[in-house]
Amino acid sequence: MNRTRGRNSVTFAAAVSLAAGLLTACTPTAGGPGGPAVDGSDPHGLTVWTADTLPDRVAKIEVILDKFAIATGLSVDLVSVPAHRFNQVLASSAASGDLPDVIGGITLADVRTVEANGFANTEANAEVVRKLGEKTWSQRSLELTRDGGQQLSVPDSTWQELLYYRKDLFAKAGLRTPDTYGAIKAAAEKLHSPQMAGFAAANKAGQAFTQQSFEHVAHGNGCEMVNAEGSVAFDSPQCVGALGFYRDMLKNYSQPGPQDLDTVRAAYFAGKAAMAVWPSSMLDELAGLRSDIRPGCPECKADPAYLAKNTGVVTGILGAGEAHAHFGEVTSWTITNDSDTDLARQFVEYMMTDGYADWLAIAPEERLPVRAGTEANPAEYSDAWKALPLGTGRQQPLHKLYAPGVLDVLLNGVNEVKHWGIVEGHGELTSAALRELPIAKAVSDATIGKVEPAAAVTAAADSLRAIHTSQH
Repeated sequence: MNRTRGRNSVTFAAAVSLAAGLLTACTPTAGGPGGPAVDGSDPHGLTVWTADTLPDRVAKIEVILDKFAIATGLSVDLVSVPAHRFNQVLASSAASGDLPDVIGGITLADVRTVEANGFANTEANAEVVRKLGEKTWSQRSLELTRDGGQQLSVPDSTWQELLYYRKDLFAKAGLRTPDTYGAIKAAAEKLHSPQMAGFAAANKAGQAFTQQSFEHVAHGNGCEMVNAEGSVAFDSPQCVGALGFYRDMLKNYSQPGPQDLDTVRAAYFAGKAAMAVWPSSMLDELAGLRSDIRPGCPECKADPAYLAKNTGVVTGILGAGEAHAHFGEVTSWTITNDSDTDLARQFVEYMMTDGYADWLAIAPEERLPVRAGTEANPAEYSDAWKALPLGTGRQQPLHKLYAPGVLDVLLNGVNEVKHWGIVEGHGELTSAALRELPIAKAVSDATIGKVEPAAAVTAAADSLRAIHTSQH
């Protein structure tokens, strides 16, 4: 989830001349031995795109690149590409012969876009994974970044949609962990009152967050956007059942009115929701470590970290599906076919080893490691992540804020991540669905009582088929 938190991207001095002036770029890191030649070219340099555009994050990346330059003698031109312009910039840069050596921080859908256009150096990506040890990665992260045995990218981290729940209230009421439809409903029934919503989740039309929140719940019921044969399957009984459950939870056990990113979080922070669906990016805010967004529950006045101490998290949820599953994103590095392959591999290997903890530290709540460690030290990076500081200004390490069980759930959550359309090779449809949002409309229409779940998913499926047809 790209969370700007009210800050705007800025334009940096151009590091590379790219088509149409669509890129915001950062100044290159200092070259090491054998730096730029007299004519200004750099025979020992790389061009790297990043999806990060926030100034504070870019500055942290530059520090990592300075360390890389000192260690290797290679300089890096870092170019920030806004996520909403990625496809346009990719196409125009390819047309002008200006593709970068490496692209970083991109989503699963963008990885598929790079591959579909023939720009991914799958052999180089695979070589990085082989050299560093395939078993040191979450196998699910590798599955999501592969197609027919080809390694489309090198997965680096994940953020995940989560079900947050009040452990203190659950313990007092004798309730079990809400990781199944039945357990979620039982908890909502028990804890719901005029003062406390049993369950809070998004249902506002026109927002990607609504689709992602529903997808988080729907995967556990076997609901898929596209089936194994590549056909739109959103009007399946599994999706009707998932939307029926989601509708019932919001109709019977939630706060009234349209719910979105802000209202769901606000309800949980105020102590007015027993469960809430929100991404892992809430972890620092939940601990009271941000000045702009703080929990306001009655207990939080005496202890700003009260909610962090008394919150549990659920990753995979089970409905009528075959296994616990949930929505999440995996971000990646991908080496391009236009790269200096050996240098590009060296860079990605560095970012997944010596630079890995620093990369995760840029936003630990949004960058959960998918590579737990090395073959020699299997928990090196997961242990490093647990010690990373959260917050802006006042900071505390993750392991001081959250119980070991919570952190372990978060780290293992990637193994249950699913993402509509990705494994089936329909990343373009996935991206289009998040732009046009027919699923979010279906969720809204059903939860406000405009139509029944079956009619809502049928309308969404028809829209998805129209989008799919227009792409071919």
